[in-house]
Amino acid sequence: MKITDIKTYPAWVGRRNQLIVKVETDEGIAGWGESGLSGRELAVIGAVQHYREWLIGRDPMRMGALWQEMYRSQYFEGGRVLSAAISALDIAFYDIAGKALGVPVYQLLGGKQRDFVPCFATVGMGPKMIEDAQLLLDRGWNVIRTGIGHPETDDPALFEPRESIPMTATALTKLREALGPGPVLGIDYHHRLSVAEAASFCQRMPSGTLDFLEEPIRDETPEAYAALRTMTDVPFAIGEEISSKWGFLPYIERGLTNFVRIDVCNVGGLTESLKVAGWAEAHYIDLMPHNPLGPICTAATVHLAAAVANFAWLEARATPTENLGFDDGEWFPVQLKLEGSRYRVPDGPGLGVEFNEARAQGQAFKFWEAPHLHRRDGSHTNW
Repeated sequence: MKITDIKTYPAWVGRRNQLIVKVETDEGIAGWGESGLSGRELAVIGAVQHYREWLIGRDPMRMGALWQEMYRSQYFEGGRVLSAAISALDIAFYDIAGKALGVPVYQLLGGKQRDFVPCFATVGMGPKMIEDAQLLLDRGWNVIRTGIGHPETDDPALFEPRESIPMTATALTKLREALGPGPVLGIDYHHRLSVAEAASFCQRMPSGTLDFLEEPIRDETPEAYAALRTMTDVPFAIGEEISSKWGFLPYIERGLTNFVRIDVCNVGGLTESLKVAGWAEAHYIDLMPHNPLGPICTAATVHLAAAVANFAWLEARATPTENLGFDDGEWFPVQLKLEGSRYRVPDGPGLGVEFNEARAQGQAFKFWEAPHLHRRDGSHTNW
């Protein structure tokens, strides 16, 4: 089998683009992949086009060798743009291999270890937060993540950490009191805090309020997380920004994260994800994958989750309290569907997802840019 073409489709689905990659072969089998670098699709498309120049004619069944060649074929290896391109291609190669062999992708990763993949849902930080969380509990969800609180303002791009912290801590304390000790409760602070701010946030809540704190600060400096670790006992969930096993190294080896928030579409695809999973298993750390994209990312992550021993929960974004519109049935006529609070592990060949290529071919590219947040003094801050 040989690769005959590689195509990219930045399709506007729901509220933003999904960058879909198609790998075609001379045996009529095509594989689908997805890149996770939202908002920078044109950069990833450029990287994919560079890889396309020499991938045509290669055997897509040699996933591991192609991964190494893609990673090592330039002097300036690595980085989020290249890793996002490699991720999409690697996932598509596994989809092809599963279809060619007539087996689900998880069979290529070591076989199925679980029959279904449990998920967590998100509730907004607002007047309906407790009501929405109770709705989730009533429908069988027992792992709940919240968004961030901030006082209302006429400027949607304004974010002041010290104004967000007391409001959010107070709301989470009330939420825990309302839900009781049973449900797992966490929050995603979307790397908007400093070390001191994150410590202050944790210290404003009673012990046991949170089961995990997701991405409170950025991941570039492990030493910052090491300092924060001495200031709070709240478990950390880190990793959605990390684009290689080397990036995960200090967080796993030094015990700086308690849940690995791996993103299959950013870290280097299934080939790299499986290595990170094994490494985390050796340190008794569970995967808690980042999954804010579309059905291809979801399917790839479900197959990974099925094949590894150390797994906690998968992020789900089409739930009773949230629907980002990223799983449009017209765009993805074949896809995995939530069953309550979990995905059943599929048994068909490949990923189990198909994409409406004809619809994508008729759509012009639409730019999407994440909010550019600023503080009251006009300085820029993280989204």
